Amino acid sequence: MTIQDILPATGIKVIAGASSKKRMLHDLGDMAEASFSLDHSMVVDALMEREGLGPTGVGHGVALPHARLPGLTKVCGLFLRLKKAIDFDSVDRQPVDLAFALFAPEDAGVEHLKALALVSRTLRDENICTKLRANEDPATIYTILTEASAAQAA
Repeated sequence: MTIQDILPATGIKVIAGASSKKRMLHDLGDMAEASFSLDHSMVVDALMEREGLGPTGVGHGVALPHARLPGLTKVCGLFLRLKKAIDFDSVDRQPVDLAFALFAPEDAGVEHLKALALVSRTLRDENICTKLRANEDPATIYTILTEASAAQAA
């Protein structure tokens, strides 16, 4: 599995004005509706419910919000780069400016975990995060993410 398998080229957005975690989750709901024809409210509710179990801010300005959703047949993802970092209750208490959201079928077992591990490994790389933060073009961001994933798989 590579990032290219789960992230469509159209699933990347750079946002200037997310003011809170809740607003960012709503932005992800909008993106999921546009990219995967998922119901906005269902996506936001599932992400909020997951955040209630424990924040998905993994540190170093990165969040990995994720949820299992009915109607999906495979794991899919979206990437959001915030121009202004927001409080996300991260483990290291640092604000978040990079978020990779994952959505999995309700019955997804190991595929969901493999996708989380892949994205986590990719965004743990300081050089990749620096490149992502230095770019605002979604096509460039997509290339950075997919090339990093392909290099790891090799």
